[in-house]
Amino acid sequence: MKLNVVDTTGKETGEIELDETVFDGKISHSLMHQAVVAYLANQRKGLACTKTRGEVSGGGKKPWRQKGTGRARAGSIRSPLWYKGGITFGPKPHSFYKDLPKRMKALALKSALNAKLKDNEIMVLTELKMNSAKTKEFYAITKNLKIDGKRAIFIIDKKDNNVGLSSRNIGTIEIDAAQNLNTYNALDCKYIVFTREALQGVENRIKKWLK
Repeated sequence: MKLNVVDTTGKETGEIELDETVFDGKISHSLMHQAVVAYLANQRKGLACTKTRGEVSGGGKKPWRQKGTGRARAGSIRSPLWYKGGITFGPKPHSFYKDLPKRMKALALKSALNAKLKDNEIMVLTELKMNSAKTKEFYAITKNLKIDGKRAIFIIDKKDNNVGLSSRNIGTIEIDAAQNLNTYNALDCKYIVFTREALQGVENRIKKWLK
């Protein structure tokens, strides 16, 4: 299968042959779901912490004697039933980390790319280079590609400071390297815009993981 290649003015400059191993049209929604759940879980810090009755300060002395006061029995002012008492079954710091085998990650990313391709939401640029960091110039590129105002992620083969600085003030645009593309990022946008080298890099990474 072939895909048109355009430049930053939106003009077609040629075609690129898509790797049939990656772009085979197969979509697994269950794998994409697992990959997204794992990604979101791994972003969680798990730092929420509450104190049990044994960790709250004070409460070493029995508030009043056991019998004869007419009040309910009480052993500590730090009982979970009391104001400023300990918390029963409250959260404690722990890891939410979920691991997925590389093959499952590769198949999930492959499914996401196939889904995007099916919906005509993948674009390929000859290259993405800027001589200076100007938001106005980058916005003009998005307008030329007819994706201005749409959520889009630009996948480049290597870091470019001018591209990063030019796009960071455009809330709908994200720039990332080919080695960092994952299922969540691929699905969390309307369009994926690859440079030619970046697309080949992603294809090679997926094929390597599928071996």
